[in-house]
Amino acid sequence: MSETSNRPPAGDYIAPQGYYEKTKAMPFLGHVTCRASVIKAGEWTELLLDYEVGASGLADGAWIKATFKFYSDWALFQTSDPRAANYVSAEYQAAPLLPGQEPATVQSLACRFDQKGHERPFQKAIIVDIVDGYLNPGDHILIRLGDRRHGGPGTRAQTFVEKDFRFRFYIDPVGTSRFAAVPGDIVLQIEPDAPRRLVVTAPRLIQPGADLPCHIRLEDSWGNTCRNLSVAVEVSATQGGVEIYRRQAQLASDGWAILRLDDIPTGAKGELVITAQIADGPFADAGQAYVTIDPQSPVPRIFYADLHVHSDDTIGTNDTVYNLSYGRDVAGLDVLGYTANDFQITEARWRASVERIRKISVDGSFVCYPGTEWCGNSCAGGDHNVVFLGDGEPLFPRGREGESLRSFEWSEDMASNEITPGAWPLDELYAAYAHDPEGHLLIPHVGGRRANLGWHHPELERLIEIGSTWGHFPWMLQDAVRRGYHLGASAASDEHRGRCGGGAPGTAVFGVRGGLTGVIAEKLDRSTIGKALRARKTFATTGERSVALAWAGDSWQGEAFAHNGPLRANYRFLGQAGFEEIAAYDHSGCFWRRDLEVEAGLSDHRIRLRWGGARIKDRYRAAQWQGRIAIRNGIIRSFRVLGFEHQEEAVWSLGPSEIGFRSDTFGDTDSIEIELTGLERCEISVEGTISGYVKVGDPSKPNPFVHCPSFACKTTGAELFAWRRIDQALGGADLFISLERIPDAPLARDICGFVEIEPENGPHGFRQIYFAGKQADGAKTYTSPMRITFG
Repeated sequence: MSETSNRPPAGDYIAPQGYYEKTKAMPFLGHVTCRASVIKAGEWTELLLDYEVGASGLADGAWIKATFKFYSDWALFQTSDPRAANYVSAEYQAAPLLPGQEPATVQSLACRFDQKGHERPFQKAIIVDIVDGYLNPGDHILIRLGDRRHGGPGTRAQTFVEKDFRFRFYIDPVGTSRFAAVPGDIVLQIEPDAPRRLVVTAPRLIQPGADLPCHIRLEDSWGNTCRNLSVAVEVSATQGGVEIYRRQAQLASDGWAILRLDDIPTGAKGELVITAQIADGPFADAGQAYVTIDPQSPVPRIFYADLHVHSDDTIGTNDTVYNLSYGRDVAGLDVLGYTANDFQITEARWRASVERIRKISVDGSFVCYPGTEWCGNSCAGGDHNVVFLGDGEPLFPRGREGESLRSFEWSEDMASNEITPGAWPLDELYAAYAHDPEGHLLIPHVGGRRANLGWHHPELERLIEIGSTWGHFPWMLQDAVRRGYHLGASAASDEHRGRCGGGAPGTAVFGVRGGLTGVIAEKLDRSTIGKALRARKTFATTGERSVALAWAGDSWQGEAFAHNGPLRANYRFLGQAGFEEIAAYDHSGCFWRRDLEVEAGLSDHRIRLRWGGARIKDRYRAAQWQGRIAIRNGIIRSFRVLGFEHQEEAVWSLGPSEIGFRSDTFGDTDSIEIELTGLERCEISVEGTISGYVKVGDPSKPNPFVHCPSFACKTTGAELFAWRRIDQALGGADLFISLERIPDAPLARDICGFVEIEPENGPHGFRQIYFAGKQADGAKTYTSPMRITFG
């Protein structure tokens, strides 16, 4: 062999010609490329990820992973049906051989998808195993996402926008199952799709003359706020059917397509209907919001808070400034709570985000608090948010004695692979903040690791989160009341996708709209809002700017007071779609119910099929429904759906007397309203299946709910005339289906009344009372409990 100056002085030996120089110039672990750089949210596409093997080569038994973050709702990939959606394939292409180089011996590649195939946050993984042989440096492995070559439609991309979405490759080059990251991620910009609708947000209840900030945004079909468009909108406001305001204005053309208005008149009592529509074309649906102006409002303006918002400091989408700005400028929030997963946040990122929060929080316009999420397992207390209400430096990540206040530390930035517990179990978190309860607010919640109400600290814990993008959890509030805990109603986004403030749902595990906490406070400043939150002067909504008020005499929701004799408990609910039911609860459950649909008068030709609940109370709770409703001796004239979260949930006609449906529920409800002929003599049957999210295995194969894989219900129109409603409980976490008659008339958006409460204490020496309102579209609102000690 000839001498080469670049080779080490090893004497005479034989080696492939040019191999040494070639491999020394290559990245040892290889590199990855993708021609695509920008895609639209939710688009159907095919992506080719090209991994070039590095100087390490790949041994027989080696494997590689193409990973992405677990919060992404990119459609789950499958490898069993090349003609179906979301098919992923992997193929080998050999590089040209050098003189004297042996060809690679790999026989095949085995490709699979595993939702938990790597470490959080890059948890979802397309895994390619090297079978029966090795690969040479410079060889290629082509991973085709949404392979269309066999006639499939491609893959449905992530439905929410993200700056710098990443596919990160990991390789085990020698088959030891120890992985290293391939330098240089594949980076995509996921942008909004075409405009679909205008959204208007405004406070639902104000006093005459109060400020009325009105926010308008333009969204795509997945709920992403559009960007960089030149669009004019026509905004009008009517009161009592009379127009009192009209203005044409331009949405911001640089950045988010948004608009804020502060000049809508608020001097006269009554309900305002604010409408926004495109001025120069019908290419987006109009938006509408309702504002009731009433001198009887308990405060000048009801405020809305989202106390659980993540950023990419930990497991959220986009950076902290983006998320805080979105909450203020797009969602129109009054109060925002930034939340960092305690085990993942680095100290440098934490300090920087606290500083940003201090700068963006301005009393009178936007209140922002820093916070952490204590991420202990349910067996040790479960997820609890810590909101730092004070103005000083938050006590985190170390306590007063220098001890760790993290549940544990485990992140991709760690130098060690050892998990070391910090404040664990929940008792130690209580101990860290018990010296200053007024400066802190702990909120148990249901997320990945649901809170365990076997623990409770009455001074630190004043609210409980009963709704988020993970689902609806009213059973948490009921469980707390049953145990005698006095906790106020709260809901939040637990936003991982950069759309806080009641943002639109996606697919996968974050399947419903994020919740909101209504705050009853005199002023919008850090001190006043913090005191109101700790005083439980709150209500919870499933993401709508609704209102739920409860009071008795001079005492309001969230308060504890003594009373002699019977009590008149008053309520008022304001919403959007119209209320079908108001209910009152105590430690025993629902003890009073007002059926507003019966009051409106039931139709003789309209019915509703409703289904909902969740499979389980833990992380992967979704119930995936697929079914049909068939009518005999009647004809379906029309139908509409309510409560469906996105376009992959669907209903379709199967003929003149049959409808098919498909949707997911996470504790929420979905429904179909049907107008038909001959209701009094028809027969109605409903049947279908319930399955769950596929955590392990082939996502193209069903995962039946083990306790109720199928359901069936039969009734007649005559029975619905006699009984109004047929309900069937299906187990799980309040799974059910129901058939019921509904009214023709629209339901009222503003409902008030009272309930006479007998002077009876519960098992804890007092009685807690709270109200819940349910709207026709499935939206729900809950008051904080009043705690009454009857003398």
